Amino acid sequence: MLRRVLGGGLRGGGGAAGTPRAPARAAADQTPADLARERCKAVTSFYHQPAIDAAAERPSVRLTPTTMLYSGRSQDGSHILKSARYLQQELPVRIAHRIKGFRNLPFIIGCNPTILHVHELYIRAFQKLSDFPPIQVRSDESQYCALLRQLLEDHKDVVTLLAEGLRECRRHIQDERFLRPFLDKTLTSRLGMRMLAAHHLALHEDKPDFVGIICTRLSPKKLIEKWVDFARRLCEHQYGNAPRVRINGHVAARFPFIPLPLDYVLPELLKNAMRATMESHLDTPYNVPDIVVTIANNDIDLVIRISDRGGGIPHELLDKVTEYHFSTAEASAQDPRLGGAGPMHGFGFGLPTSRAYAEYLGGSLVLQSLQGVGTDVYLRLRHIDGKAESFRI
Repeated sequence: MLRRVLGGGLRGGGGAAGTPRAPARAAADQTPADLARERCKAVTSFYHQPAIDAAAERPSVRLTPTTMLYSGRSQDGSHILKSARYLQQELPVRIAHRIKGFRNLPFIIGCNPTILHVHELYIRAFQKLSDFPPIQVRSDESQYCALLRQLLEDHKDVVTLLAEGLRECRRHIQDERFLRPFLDKTLTSRLGMRMLAAHHLALHEDKPDFVGIICTRLSPKKLIEKWVDFARRLCEHQYGNAPRVRINGHVAARFPFIPLPLDYVLPELLKNAMRATMESHLDTPYNVPDIVVTIANNDIDLVIRISDRGGGIPHELLDKVTEYHFSTAEASAQDPRLGGAGPMHGFGFGLPTSRAYAEYLGGSLVLQSLQGVGTDVYLRLRHIDGKAESFRI
């Protein structure tokens, strides 16, 4: 998202990825080491930039979804300018906090070219947002919206880039758990900024049952069905078949909620359940057990349970599956019965990112494994208008 909240150029005349060109050598002649050194110089030149240091010392002002909901409308349209002015003050502060996080990484990780590229994206985003003139009238706000869209686009691949960069320097990391606080904060901060920017842009739309990104009558069943269709198509392409999915529980429930984070978490959980089911039944791929999704709605939170019969998670791996860069799919990729097809997995970021998002939204993600049978995943998310105190974005 904040890829465009984090885009631009550290220097005029940068390369396609924002890497400054060496004056004496053509970019095509530069080695990866040369490019890394150039990136280091560019980032280092901003390390003591007073504006970033000052912004990093300011606290973030997080909003409750209820505040966003009820301030998202006005008869005279003044809510649009108020929202833009809030973002103009808030986004540079949050980005400065993330830049500080990158600065504090161990040197061997911070100088990895891919990690450095993400660091640069945040620096450029800070510059672009900080240089934007005060928003006074609607024409200013329109230009600010264009900047937000650009930054959202620039930053759409940040999660993938972080995963690639950390995998590249994995051998230098003796204990991956020390990276968890950095990744949790970076990914949830990115989610929060993306939600705020997307909310402001969506305030311009007149979409039934929506105020910005908040759906006033969300049907969890319909949202689950959308991502079931997506995951089944992916699974069928990969394995030639896909488990059926049955949805039960409070299927008629409707309530105000923000679907955006669920649009990340649900497909991840469903893909995991389908992959486990198919790979534990490789000898009978057209006779596999169903996956059951149960919806439980109450006045405090929403609970979604996804139950598969994919053999469960081995005891020795259960505590590792929510750690970054751990993926059980790495072993399954070697199974000859897969016919050379790559498994349904990415960089081992799916479950830990889903866990971090759930916790950021005042909930939790818990796995219960019945080894030899299957796995139940419990996704718990707090209501934005429930009896308990709401989360803040």
